[in-house]
Amino acid sequence: MGILDFLTGEFIDVIHWVDDTRDTMVWRFERESHEIKYGAKLTVREGQAAVFVHEGQLADVFTPGLYMLETNNMPILTTLNSWDHGFKSPFKSEIYYVNTTRFNDLKWGTKNPIICRDPEFGPVRLRSYGTYSVKVSDPARFLTEIVGTDGEFTMDEISYQIRNIIVQEFSRLIASCGIPVLDMAANTADLGKLLAKHIEPTLSEYGLSIPELYIENISLPDAVEAALDKRTSAGLAGDLGRFTQYSAAEAMTVSAANPNGGGGIGAGLGAGLGMAMAGQVMQQNGPWGPVAQTASPTPPPPPVEHVWHLARNGKTEGPFSKAALGRMVSDGTLTRDTYVWTAGQDGWKTADEVAELAQLFTVMPPPAPTN
Repeated sequence: MGILDFLTGEFIDVIHWVDDTRDTMVWRFERESHEIKYGAKLTVREGQAAVFVHEGQLADVFTPGLYMLETNNMPILTTLNSWDHGFKSPFKSEIYYVNTTRFNDLKWGTKNPIICRDPEFGPVRLRSYGTYSVKVSDPARFLTEIVGTDGEFTMDEISYQIRNIIVQEFSRLIASCGIPVLDMAANTADLGKLLAKHIEPTLSEYGLSIPELYIENISLPDAVEAALDKRTSAGLAGDLGRFTQYSAAEAMTVSAANPNGGGGIGAGLGAGLGMAMAGQVMQQNGPWGPVAQTASPTPPPPPVEHVWHLARNGKTEGPFSKAALGRMVSDGTLTRDTYVWTAGQDGWKTADEVAELAQLFTVMPPPAPTN
């Protein structure tokens, strides 16, 4: 390199930054020995700010525009005036570019449930999550309070601290707002704005602002949500009697869909239980509403009707009601030697060994005796 090229390089210096990382908040303009020459051109684009640090002290903040660095507090022809130092200037200056655009779609959420008092359910545990955006509002404060001398500072280095601030303020806000859990979904927008307002003073001490904060969901533990689902089902049924009938019908439907997997037994038990509970409700409330208690004893619940399975040719058939078995006796498809089984019976037995079914064969007269 000739002396002319060397001298030209000493007088011409262009300082600029184009960010293509999407997560860099601060970037230091790298120059050998951190020398910024007199007359250098400083380009600051929209969405940027440039912080000039001279001899270890913050000197100025440049907003978007084109600047010629010619002030007296900058090194003047540093290399040419430093022959005695071997072309290594004792004056050290640095340019830090700060990204002032918004960093969007940042996530926050509660790691552990928040215990608060609900006016309807009492003490409850809540979880929540959402998104937020953040931007640098005061580049000088952000550089001195957070970045320091880091040559490349990214959003990941500060996002964890911001999430902690959000969760702390959210816990305090949700515990003191007095909004019932069932009404929080309708107030998430207002809660998000209020939360951002409470966080702003803390972030401003870091030179940051939070333009947007969204609460996407506030949820209860799974067990509490399951209990709410049951409560909703009972409300849809109208009253306990109808809910009992609805539950029994649902059990019978599920059992009927699986006839060979014990569904008949479940259907019989479910129907019997539903009838018993419905009978108790009717006795307590009457067919048209509650009735006065009387001194007469309450009759016992009706007996549970058995359903029966048949064994033929190594296969199980059924379940069949007693009335259906009576018709089968009449047409000859059920005989005294047919093996039957019902819930609670110890193994298979022939039909004439079961007292409840043996009477079915006495309806029809036996064969006439021969002389």
